[in-house]
Amino acid sequence: MANAAVPTKGNLLATKKSLQLSRTGYELLDRKRNILIREMMQLIDRANSIQTKIDGAYTEAYAALQTANITLGICKELAATVPLDTGLNVAYRSVMGVEIPMVELEKAEDTIPVPFGLFQSNTALDMAYQQFQKVKELTAELAEVENSVYRLADAIKKTQKRANALKNIMIPRFTATVKFITEALEEKDREEFSRMKIIKAQKQKAQRLAEEETTVAS
Repeated sequence: MANAAVPTKGNLLATKKSLQLSRTGYELLDRKRNILIREMMQLIDRANSIQTKIDGAYTEAYAALQTANITLGICKELAATVPLDTGLNVAYRSVMGVEIPMVELEKAEDTIPVPFGLFQSNTALDMAYQQFQKVKELTAELAEVENSVYRLADAIKKTQKRANALKNIMIPRFTATVKFITEALEEKDREEFSRMKIIKAQKQKAQRLAEEETTVAS
């Protein structure tokens, strides 16, 4: 592949420029990859912490719901009074060109009462409602983190692939081409230098012969 280039000074300058751009691109991609990996590792630690919390919240929520079902009977009708939550908002932030979601769930004020009457419910149902509110908040947070991890992992994979292409294919190819053109031009210069020496020696010899003929003639 390197020998396909015509050994001219113009091609040498162009190839050196391409080689420098490839090296700069690799450094930038390597830096981007490291930043994305660091961001992803932080999110993985956060996801593990949230998962631990959500497991505990689910356990407490279902235990409270079981108690409510035992004391009140099946709470299907009371559960139907809980309004549909439309307070979920999603925005995005950019990390090295990767769009990372930010999930925000509007939290109900502590002063807002539960959506069912006190006469029909009891403390166990109130506790179940509050625990499932925590589950909902943690689920939204976990969805944000896990989606961010997946996006970062995909970006890291693509960045790694491009960095490897530059490191293992383009940079060696341009390096070999620069070496080939440089050696070819140096060989051409040596041949030109040798040719000029021969021409100079021939001129000097011809000049001496002419001077000798002039001296003999005189």
